[in-house]
Amino acid sequence: MTSTPSHPRIYLAVTALWFAAIAALAGTGRLATLRPPLPQAIIGALIVALIAAGAALPGLRVWLAGLNLRQIIALHVTRFVGVYFLVLLGRGTLPAAFALPAGWGDIAIAAAAVVLVLFVPDLIGHRAMVMTWNLLGLADILFAVFTATRLAFADPASMSAMLTLPLALVPFFLVPIIIGSHLLLFVRLRG
Repeated sequence: MTSTPSHPRIYLAVTALWFAAIAALAGTGRLATLRPPLPQAIIGALIVALIAAGAALPGLRVWLAGLNLRQIIALHVTRFVGVYFLVLLGRGTLPAAFALPAGWGDIAIAAAAVVLVLFVPDLIGHRAMVMTWNLLGLADILFAVFTATRLAFADPASMSAMLTLPLALVPFFLVPIIIGSHLLLFVRLRG
């Protein structure tokens, strides 16, 4: 029986390049020149590409299968970025229709991730709890994406902060990874 080799260094290098490319595009102001539907199409393509890579690359599937649930859930601590959404709401940089639900939703999901990671010793034994958190987390991120898309189409300037640094890293880097991690958790928890 031949095992499929995993190449974590390659996957981490590709992820680092992806991060650097988004940071460079946002840093030069190129992302800020995009108007709907182009940013939304790019984000959608990134999400699809990430999911397709996970489905099509056996080595990536092996590597992802080797991640422990706690590691995957801990990634969601990054969703404390919701605090920054609320700060930008206070400054008038983000609209309330996005910042309030996305900010508070992300904070709640991040806080629940901390609880799961630190205080639930047997995540598989508490599958229903983890599945509920995962479902709520996916619903929250999808609601935020759809709300941002709706607002950007209605008034592109209202969401322009999401096309500049540091916030551009959220939709163009973090959101696809977060959505992918939710889908990965559903796959891992169903067995």
